Amino acid sequence: AFTMFSNSVTNGGKTTLAEKLKKMFPNCDIISQDDFFKPESEVETDERGFKLYDVLDALYMDEMVTRIRDWIKSPVSPGVVTEEPQNTCDNLKNVYILIVEGFLLYNYEPLNALWNRRYFLTLPYEECKRRRSTRVYQPADTPGYFDGHVWPMYLKYKNELEENASMQVDYLDGTKSQEDLLSYVYSDIIQELYRLRE
Repeated sequence: AFTMFSNSVTNGGKTTLAEKLKKMFPNCDIISQDDFFKPESEVETDERGFKLYDVLDALYMDEMVTRIRDWIKSPVSPGVVTEEPQNTCDNLKNVYILIVEGFLLYNYEPLNALWNRRYFLTLPYEECKRRRSTRVYQPADTPGYFDGHVWPMYLKYKNELEENASMQVDYLDGTKSQEDLLSYVYSDIIQELYRLRE
C-alpha cells in the first residue's frame, strides 16, 4: 500500500486534484479530512464569536487515524476505470494507493510516519479569498471570518511546516492549471512507486 497526503490552504484545489488522480490509478481510494469535522455545537468559539474550525480540535482526528490505519491493513479497491494507457495500469495492478486530502494534516504526529509522499497546495491571499467567497459553507462564514481566523491559521500552520527541517513536503503552486498540477503529481507518484520497488 502506498499512502500520500494532499494538503492545502482553503480552496487550494486539493479535492479536485485528488479526484482526478483517483481516476488515473487502478487501485486508488481517497479519505477526506472534511468527513471528520465535529458538529457545530462541539466546535469552540473565540472571543470574537468566530467558530474555530481551522484547528485540530475541531476534528475527530482519532477516528481519521483509525480509518487510515484500517485501510492500510486492508486496502480497498474502488474498481474505478482508469484513464491511463493499459500498460501503465498493468504495472500498477498490484499497487494500492491511498490519497488523504485535507487542510490540516502534517502537524498531527500520529499520522506523520504513514506517508510516502506529502504535497501542499499554496495560494496567494487575494486568490484564496476570492475562491473562498464563491463557496457556500454550512455554517456560513461570518463577516471577517476569513481575515480573522482562516487566513491567520493557514499562515501559522504553513510557517510551522517550513520551520520543521525533518518534514519533507512538496509545495505546489495552486494558481497553476489543474492539468499542470495533475501531470506533475502523477509523474512524481509513478517515480516514487518505481523507486520503492527497487
